[in-house]
Amino acid sequence: MAFPDRLKLALVLGSTREGRLCERVACWAAARIEADGRFELEIVDPAVHAPATIGPRLARADAFVVVTPEYNHGYPAPLKALIDAWYDEWQAKPVAFVSYGGISGGLRAVEQLRQVFAELHAMTVRDAVSLSNARERFDAAGTLQSPERHERAMRTMLARLHWWARALREARAAQAYAEAA
Repeated sequence: MAFPDRLKLALVLGSTREGRLCERVACWAAARIEADGRFELEIVDPAVHAPATIGPRLARADAFVVVTPEYNHGYPAPLKALIDAWYDEWQAKPVAFVSYGGISGGLRAVEQLRQVFAELHAMTVRDAVSLSNARERFDAAGTLQSPERHERAMRTMLARLHWWARALREARAAQAYAEAA
């Protein structure tokens, strides 16, 4: 389904580890985002993009999907560094999450990220995609096995993210967020 006014979505990869699973998870998410048709997708990967290029990528976005693993009950340090390097770029924009990890599926990392994004005046979407035991869910080619539940969760999350992204884009156009203080 194509939409005439596609919103700009930045897909942010949260891990920079060598051999990271994040690329497989992000590729799966990117395919779902592109198939959705409501978003113009831009990848933000701190393992690939120079720090100076990340700010403009975030600034162009109407919305974000953060793909994050859970490392030791939290989110990775490179993701924290990426988030903390920018401020205005996140403000008054919605953030959704695709998380992965062991038994918790990355949910503890997401709960911590919700607190961080609240401080940046970003609005986090309640609906998320959580992949528990993620290493076992992807085959060698990067295909998610038994994806039905996760694809339903992704459709719901993207629908809610689109609603918030459109509403907040209109609000930012009507009045700069900084002027609301």
